[in-house]
Amino acid sequence: MPLFILAAGILLLFFLIVKVKLNSFLSLLLVAGILAFCEGLPINNIVPTIEKGLGATLGGLAIVVSFGAMLGKLLEESGGAQRIATTLIRVFGKKNVKWAVSLTGFIVGIALFYEIGFVLLIPLVFTVAAAAGVPLLEVGIPMAAALSVTHGFLPPHPAPTAISVIYHADIGTTLLYGALIAIPTAIVAGPLFCTTAKHIQPHPPEGMMSKKTFSDDEMPSFGTSVATALVPVVLMAASAIAKLVLAPDTAAYHILTFFGAPDMALTVSVAIAFYTFGVARGRSLADVMKTVETAVKTIAMILLIVGAGGALKQVLIDSGVGTYIATLVEGSDLSPLVLAWLVAAVIRTACGSATVAAMTSAGIAAPIIAVTGANAELMVLATGAGSLIFSPPNDPGFWLFKEFFGITVKETVRTWCALETIIAVMGLIGVLALNAVVG
Repeated sequence: MPLFILAAGILLLFFLIVKVKLNSFLSLLLVAGILAFCEGLPINNIVPTIEKGLGATLGGLAIVVSFGAMLGKLLEESGGAQRIATTLIRVFGKKNVKWAVSLTGFIVGIALFYEIGFVLLIPLVFTVAAAAGVPLLEVGIPMAAALSVTHGFLPPHPAPTAISVIYHADIGTTLLYGALIAIPTAIVAGPLFCTTAKHIQPHPPEGMMSKKTFSDDEMPSFGTSVATALVPVVLMAASAIAKLVLAPDTAAYHILTFFGAPDMALTVSVAIAFYTFGVARGRSLADVMKTVETAVKTIAMILLIVGAGGALKQVLIDSGVGTYIATLVEGSDLSPLVLAWLVAAVIRTACGSATVAAMTSAGIAAPIIAVTGANAELMVLATGAGSLIFSPPNDPGFWLFKEFFGITVKETVRTWCALETIIAVMGLIGVLALNAVVG
C-alpha cells in the first residue's frame, strides 16, 4: 500500500505541473502534504515535517547555491567564462567541446557535492555552448553526468568515502575500482548520450546566459579565471584529504576542514572574485554588488523549488516508506552486490535522496559482508551506483537540472532521469564484471 500511495502521489505531481501548469514549488508542497496524510503521518506532524525537509535542504544549500550563483555571475560578467570557453574550444575544437566540459566536471566533481559543482559550472556550460554554437544540452548533459558519476563512485567524495567507512573498505582500492567503472560510465552517460537530446530546446531563466561578447582586452587571463573558479574545489579537496590523513586534534586539520566546508569555501571564493573579477577589472564595488543582486534574484525561485523537493523527500523518510522498502528486500537470496544495488535503487526511487539511499542501504548490507565474504570495495560501488538511479521528482537534483536548463518535466525525465539510470545500470554491470575478475 505505501508504494501504491507513493506512485499515485508522483503521478499527481506530474499532472499538476504538466497539465494544470501549477507552479512547481506549489505543486511539490501540495503533493508533499497529501502524501504525508495518506502515508499515515500524524496530522500534527505534517507541517513540521515539511518545514523540516524544506529547512534542512535550504539550510545546506542556500548559501552554497547563492554564493555559487554569485561566483558564476561574476565569472560571466567579467568575461572569465568566455575566456575559459574560448580556450577550451581552441584546445579541443568545437566538435570536441563536450569532452572538455565532461573532463572539467569529472575533475571538479571529485571534491564537490553534485549541487555545488552544478551551480559552479553552469555559467561555463552556457558560455561554452553559445561560443561553440552547439545545443546547450550537448554540453550540459556531459557536465551533469560527470558530476553525478564522481558522486557515486570516487573517494574522496564524501558519499563513497562514508560508505567505505561503514563497510570497512580500503579507500585506495575503492578509488582504483571506482575509476575503472566511472570513466566509461561518464563517457556513455555524458558525451555519447547527449547526442540523443539535440532536438530539445532549453529555455534557461532570464539573466542566466550572457548577452555580451567581450574583446580580448576586456577579459581576465585564463589563469586568473580558472584559478578563481577553482578556489572552492581546491579548498574542499584539501579538506577531504585532511580528513583522511591528518589527526583530528591537529591545527592543520581544523584549519583545512574549516575553510573546506562548502559554505566557507564558497564564501572565500566569492570574496576573491570580488577582486579578480571586479575591482581588478576596473569595476566599482557598487557595480559588483549589482551583479551579486542579479545573481540571487535569478536563482530565488530555483532555491524554493529545490527546497520543496527536500520537503517531499522528508515526508517519505519520516512516514517510513524507505524503511518499509528495505524490509521487503532484506531477506532476499540475491548476490550481495546485486542486493546492495537493489536496496539503494529502490530507496532512492522512493525517498529521492541519493545520500539517504546510500547510507540506509549501507546499514542494511554491512552485516551481509561478514556473512558472505563479499568484496567490501565492490559493495561500496554497488551501493553508490544504486543510489543514483532515476532521480525521481522527490529528488531536489531533479528540479535543479530542470529549472536551470528551463526544460519541461517530460524533457527532464528524458534527459536527467535517463542519464542517472544509465549511470546506475552501468555501475552495476561494472561491479559485476570486476567481481568476476578480482572475486
